[in-house]
Amino acid sequence: MACKKFLSLNNGLRMPALGIGTWRAPDNEMEAALDEALKAGYRHIDAAPVYLNEKAIGRVLKKWLDSTNVKREDLFITTKLPPPGNRASCVEKCLRQSLDDLQLSYVDMYLIHTPFGVPETDGDFQRHANGDIVLDLDTNHVETWKKMEEMVKAGLTKSIGVSNFNKKQIQRLIDNSTIKPANNQVEVHVYLQQHDLINFCKENNIVVTAYAPLGSKGIEDLNKMAGYERAIPNLLENSDVIGIANRLGKTPAQILLKWILERGVAAIPKSTNPTRLRQNLDIFDFTLSQEDMTILKGLDKGIRVCDFGFFQGMTQHPEFPW
Repeated sequence: MACKKFLSLNNGLRMPALGIGTWRAPDNEMEAALDEALKAGYRHIDAAPVYLNEKAIGRVLKKWLDSTNVKREDLFITTKLPPPGNRASCVEKCLRQSLDDLQLSYVDMYLIHTPFGVPETDGDFQRHANGDIVLDLDTNHVETWKKMEEMVKAGLTKSIGVSNFNKKQIQRLIDNSTIKPANNQVEVHVYLQQHDLINFCKENNIVVTAYAPLGSKGIEDLNKMAGYERAIPNLLENSDVIGIANRLGKTPAQILLKWILERGVAAIPKSTNPTRLRQNLDIFDFTLSQEDMTILKGLDKGIRVCDFGFFQGMTQHPEFPW
């Protein structure tokens, strides 16, 4: 089993349309899950320093590459510039740290993780006495992007892009760049369909990757840890999704992922369960009818699962995207 659909980037490279997310998986779970994912046929791996598990990912990648069970050119590895590094002076340092942790000489995609920035720190984000996160109000996307372009020229990443950026922020980069963004990774699922943003990206030859494509109940735990109480809807329990899944003999998760890929969007579902890992990849032997697509399109509620509410005070940043 393997991902049988690829999306062409604006630099000529191809990205597997289905990958594995690694958000908030502790090291032991991450190593086991990634090993199972590679066995199942996943070749697109999405990582980030703020997930706190790049070293674990690196150990698995080294094992597989050393054993010659997979070639480096067959893998598509994404990582991100973290919010505390969201400034020109930190780009190369942060990327080289990720490369060291991942035990790689280059990544295939390097993204600016968020449009907002916070001061550099070795630990948790700095906070004011009231609990609000200290913000870096001098975040400059254009200057940071120039350094991102240098990373491509230096061979440390093959592609560059953004995450959680809105249309205005992306347009600013398009207007002030020599290398255009190749990817925008944003939350996309049936309850948050992002038609306007996806159409804008397609018009500008930017591939969209959907994070939280199945929703993310794990966000509830993160919100609670931050004292931010908010119910998160369960997409997998939607009756329309279940109805389509039952008729086609598929799981609700497979229906939700197939709907995203049918829209020409990539998806990076996160799972550490071996059975679900394989099920999520097993979506290339069926199609959704136009009626199915219409039903799923009708589920859009504009509900954002990851609204960054766990970052107390972040909405005050001038580059907060929503």
